[in-house]
Amino acid sequence: MSKIVSINQALEHVKDGMTVMIGGFLGAGNPHKLIDALLEKGVKDLTIIANDTAFPEIGIGKLIVNKRVKKAIVSHIGTNPETGNQMNSGETEVVLVPQGTLAEQVRAGGAGLGGILTPTGVGTVVEEGKTKIEIDGKEYLLEKPLKADVALIFGSIVDKKGNVFYNKATRNFNSIMATAADTVIVEAEKIVEIGEIDPNVVMTPGLFVDYIVRGDE
Repeated sequence: MSKIVSINQALEHVKDGMTVMIGGFLGAGNPHKLIDALLEKGVKDLTIIANDTAFPEIGIGKLIVNKRVKKAIVSHIGTNPETGNQMNSGETEVVLVPQGTLAEQVRAGGAGLGGILTPTGVGTVVEEGKTKIEIDGKEYLLEKPLKADVALIFGSIVDKKGNVFYNKATRNFNSIMATAADTVIVEAEKIVEIGEIDPNVVMTPGLFVDYIVRGDE
């Protein structure tokens, strides 16, 4: 059965209240067509896990501006003032996580680990409510793994089996998020035949990808 589906067919798997990982870094590597279609669909009350909330008019930022997000787990929000406004008003719960910690939590979710130990945040507000573990005289925070119902990712070149190549910085969070969700949908900038991507440059094996949508749809 072909993994290539229409955007609307793919987004049938995203429902109100779900936890959704979205790849990208300040708009670079965001699955823009999927995000726009998600807005059109009217899905709401989402928990999103992403590096950031981009800009008000770009990518994930549009979901914030249109008030579709009830909780955002991100590493920074400085480029989208609307996220800060909604956080301060109590309209949206925002969990700020150090960027490296966020990446490792997603990686732990994909690898089936029970969490990671990091010294980042010890002695700061980041440690509130978290388990501290001492190893060889040094304190670490236990950060639990992050998983999602659905991951929306972007691929520069994707073959029909779902093997993905990411061009340059667009790789960012996309490759790890592809491992940490029950359903993975990739927006492909370009779709090629199986075998056209050199196996040595495949960054996400097709094993992780459930659906492929055309970025030019």
